[in-house]
Amino acid sequence: MLVGAVVLRLTFTDTYRRYVQPAMGKWLLVAGVALILLGLVTVINALRNVEPEEAHGHDHEHSHSVGVGWLLLAPIAALLLVAPPTLGAYGVNRAGSIHVKPGKAFFKPLHQKDAPVQMKLLEYIERSLEHNGASFHGVPVKLTGFVAGSEVGRFRLARYQIACCAADATPVVLEVVGTSGTPPSDDQWVVVTGTFRPGGGELPRLAATSIVEIPAPTDPYE
Repeated sequence: MLVGAVVLRLTFTDTYRRYVQPAMGKWLLVAGVALILLGLVTVINALRNVEPEEAHGHDHEHSHSVGVGWLLLAPIAALLLVAPPTLGAYGVNRAGSIHVKPGKAFFKPLHQKDAPVQMKLLEYIERSLEHNGASFHGVPVKLTGFVAGSEVGRFRLARYQIACCAADATPVVLEVVGTSGTPPSDDQWVVVTGTFRPGGGELPRLAATSIVEIPAPTDPYE
């Protein structure tokens, strides 16, 4: 029943999106209800099968030896109060990353608009490697991610991609340059507006013109 309650709590609060794809929400809801019903049936059957106390006579010491078993519920009960955080900067340096290789022209050139073009980090990296970012045409773009390490005048912007759940998460990382002042701290989510900067090393570069700190989004994955 506690496990079912934890699953329902994570589902109703959208916290489950830290660990699985949003499409899994309806199935988690069904699973949570099923677990609670299964627990209720188990409890009811157990209460029906309890023998009267007088039937035990003097030999009832064993009834006091199962109390420690309730401690097994402590970790599950803790999850009702505190949900584990989403993946962050700590895992970026310790997980495999997505490697994109340049190939034939695929993306259509961007065109100037009234506002910067909203873009995923993976698309930005793919465009950067396609003919050295020719499809950007100097058009400003807007990227959302978290900080995963910083130096003076630059920091790494990252976001995870998942196929199923957080267990298979792979970080997508690029470098933001041209910053001034104190860079945002690790795991701080930011919206970065800027333009493509050619000539990067292992990581594609984005020359920032605006950096805005934001709360972590409900769905932290691309």
